Amino acid sequence: MARHLTLSRRVATAARWPLGVLKTGWDYLWRTTPMRRSEGPGSVPADVPPPLPPGTDRSDLQAVEDGVGPLMHRCYVANVREAELTAGELIGAFASRPNRAAPTALASFVKLRGDEDELHVGDEFTVRMPGPWDGPVRAVEVAPTHFSFVTLDGHLEAGRIRFTARDLAPGRLEVRIEAWARGGDRLSNFLFDRLRVNKEVQLHMWTSVLERLTRLSGGRRDGPIAITTRRVDPAQLARAR
Repeated sequence: MARHLTLSRRVATAARWPLGVLKTGWDYLWRTTPMRRSEGPGSVPADVPPPLPPGTDRSDLQAVEDGVGPLMHRCYVANVREAELTAGELIGAFASRPNRAAPTALASFVKLRGDEDELHVGDEFTVRMPGPWDGPVRAVEVAPTHFSFVTLDGHLEAGRIRFTARDLAPGRLEVRIEAWARGGDRLSNFLFDRLRVNKEVQLHMWTSVLERLTRLSGGRRDGPIAITTRRVDPAQLARAR
């Protein structure tokens, strides 16, 4: 069944944004996690998402090319030391039950399709957040050390997100969250691109997930979390097509 949000439902979703942002902002102000941030212009093809796997179910899919406005390519990376889990064990634990690492007061994964304690290609969720970016996603990659979701019709963004862990050495991991996204429509693009608080809420969300994954691994963070943002202009995306 196609997922379509009417304008009135989008406005209602946006109306819940201020309260959620206030809570998120309060939590954000009291965080002490060191971060290293960088921003810059992006380019095609370096900052577009990788091709979807062959045979991907494209029904209801809301891909980057379906979006509005600039493409934001964001990476959030944490290094972990003294980990008790390997990269594969950590991703397996997270993929099977994403709320193990989700800050559920800020965001939670509600499974709509698929087994409760396993993740397979084709499984679907709604990710609920305090702001105008709740929406349905579908798993399109599930591998031993990574998995990824794409957005579906009705999501306020159009894009893809991938969660990856990599073994650097015994007890040492790199954990990465990488997202490629545009606004799902003009209203969403205004919230997505023009209001900077959107980016800060997402930063708080995904760095919180990295902190929880670090704890889930049994290890400790090694150095600051690195966040990079690269913005690809819509005109450049259009020329690339």
